[in-house]
Amino acid sequence: MKRLNLSEWALEHPSMVLYLMIVLMVGGVLSFFQLGRAEDPNFTFKIMVVRTLWPGATAREVETELTERIEKKLQETPYVDVLRSASRAGESLVFLQIKDYTPKAEVPESWRQVRKKLDDIKHQLPAGGQGPFPNDEFGAVYVNIYALSGAGYDLADLRREATRMARELRAVADVKKVDLLGVQEEKIYVEVAPARLASLGITPGQVAEALAKQNAVAPAGFIETDTDRVRLRVTGAFDTVEKIRSTALAVGGRNFRLGDIAEVKRGLAEPANPKMRVDGRDAVGIAVVMGKGGNVIQLGDDLKTQIERMARDLPLGMEVTTVADQPTVVRISLKLFL
Repeated sequence: MKRLNLSEWALEHPSMVLYLMIVLMVGGVLSFFQLGRAEDPNFTFKIMVVRTLWPGATAREVETELTERIEKKLQETPYVDVLRSASRAGESLVFLQIKDYTPKAEVPESWRQVRKKLDDIKHQLPAGGQGPFPNDEFGAVYVNIYALSGAGYDLADLRREATRMARELRAVADVKKVDLLGVQEEKIYVEVAPARLASLGITPGQVAEALAKQNAVAPAGFIETDTDRVRLRVTGAFDTVEKIRSTALAVGGRNFRLGDIAEVKRGLAEPANPKMRVDGRDAVGIAVVMGKGGNVIQLGDDLKTQIERMARDLPLGMEVTTVADQPTVVRISLKLFL
């Protein structure tokens, strides 16, 4: 049997060779323009962080009552390789790493097993604890980061506008999620002088309990009519600082106005979360994560269009600054490669 000689066959069929060359070239060009583009290839992150809070506990109590119990339970996780932990006053962190050879398809199942085991052990953790909170998405890469800032605006104002912008950006094609950076939680502070409470014969706990009862959300029942069922709603929930300040409380058989014995003010939570500053001003960051297989260059163009449109609707004095722009980096790298 004669062996196939490709060179001889090509010389005898030049038209077929030319046809195959054209087909492959056209297919290659079409594939090039449809390929996903990103600065880094997609990879499976095989580390999870489990965070648990226990306000008021010492580092030793956190280690013995939280960290050790969580670590012991997580040792049963399939493909577990390394468990590391850190305990400090009021907070426990457990880092779980699965083996490098874990099949990519098995990683989501491993994380599901971790969450299941954390749910099983939750009732064994001390009362007053918050969590555990597992996180396996901290390896996401931001393709674009924008900073929203403005002279004369506080972080609460910036956060409200950033939240609105993030909600609209989530609707852009290939956007997986949008995170806000540098956000500071707001709280209402009720500060009472100990000497004042002592003179009234009441404790801070009694004041807190009275406020909690006043602001409780509970069903008030229904009224049945011949044709309808009317839901009853009890008003009085706190919606402004002034309303809290003017609240009448009954504690220890005495009635008084909260603002007469305490200073009520709105402020930011302490200790503060990591802050973001741009050009020396406080800012709130808007970070965009691209979905797998997306085209970062096309996404960058879509985000630019949306950001320019939303910037025109911002309050006077607010502005959006581009902090990180991965699509531009990829576009330059692609030109250098070509």
